[in-house]
Amino acid sequence: MRTIVETAKTASVECALDWRSPYARHTERYFFDKIDFWRDLFPGSLGDELSRLPVGGVAETSLAAGELGGPYDARQMKPLDKRYLELRLRSGRTIAPRRGRFYPRGLAAAATDSFPGDTRPFRYLEPDATHCALDLNHPLARYGARFSTRIMETLDAREEHGGRCNDVIHDMTTNGPGLQAALPDMDTDFFAADSFAREDEGSDGEFYQQPRLVNHIDTTAIAHISALYGRFLHPGMQVLDLMSSWTSHLPDGAQDLDVTGLGMNAAELEHNPQLTARIVHDLNRDPALPFAAQSFDIALCTVSVEYLTQPVEVFSEIARVLRPGAPFVVTFSERWFPPKVIRLWTELHPFERMGLVIDYFRQAGLHANLGTESIRGYPRPADDKYARTLRDSDPVYAVWGYVQTQ
Repeated sequence: MRTIVETAKTASVECALDWRSPYARHTERYFFDKIDFWRDLFPGSLGDELSRLPVGGVAETSLAAGELGGPYDARQMKPLDKRYLELRLRSGRTIAPRRGRFYPRGLAAAATDSFPGDTRPFRYLEPDATHCALDLNHPLARYGARFSTRIMETLDAREEHGGRCNDVIHDMTTNGPGLQAALPDMDTDFFAADSFAREDEGSDGEFYQQPRLVNHIDTTAIAHISALYGRFLHPGMQVLDLMSSWTSHLPDGAQDLDVTGLGMNAAELEHNPQLTARIVHDLNRDPALPFAAQSFDIALCTVSVEYLTQPVEVFSEIARVLRPGAPFVVTFSERWFPPKVIRLWTELHPFERMGLVIDYFRQAGLHANLGTESIRGYPRPADDKYARTLRDSDPVYAVWGYVQTQ
């Protein structure tokens, strides 16, 4: 049951959902720039507790399975003869569904009793060779979670005369969370013959020959990535910055780190003051890493995993060069170079991309303590060049896993 909080106080807050799927732990963080405790909805009595907290205060509660998008309902599993399922894009082109993948209901409007523009997801399943099933349940229907809210800033109190009521759980879970979760009894079939094809199959060395000394995500997103990396870094670590550039996005307070940057452009690497060693290497041409086994304490890959054409081979090499118990942390957002991104990446929902990267980890043997994190809803910096057209900061998605200890 959710309560409507009736105190005249407003605040900016960060809400978080912590939950577990069959193979990983997940955290979804979402920033609300203005929560009105007079009218907005929170689980249980949480909102009432929040209204009395100071800046920095945290309130939390547990949510049972079924409280995130509704309970699982077997009647929402729609059986169908494969011959009668057609997924049609707006362009008119049809696509072949793949086992375990999510698709917008609007692509199969007739089969899902929806309309062409319906973006709510369904999951495609194949119980046998001739039949399929469309799972219309919310992706989080089977999962419980720990829900927490932190007061980031209190805002001026004002008289209220109605307005939009925010349902924080609904707003957090409507578009994405749950899509990264694998099924417990079958692997997702992500890969088609052309999954790693690219618009430009020409030389990567030539494409990246010109230095690009610019940030590819906004400064708020960079700060989130740096803070996330800081949770994994410790003094004295030997760090591999995979697919590095002119900045490694390490936190300012990180000290006594030996950072090796492996990237495509020598000039960009030379501009990176956080590196202690620099190596130019094309992973798409040769996924083998030029390092001895167990050379590093941690590996990082920032907004670049979407360009790998042999990702499992590269992740396997990461497993080889990391020491037992060491983490590999991958972060990405929703921007890329269109000529060089793999086709599969562009076909997936951002949360489903986290599921793809989890699949890379699992295939490469980096499956210990798998985790993901999403960070969304923060305001875009006022001085950002896209601030007039984009309200929110670039979202951040992270996936990590550890090398098994001996």
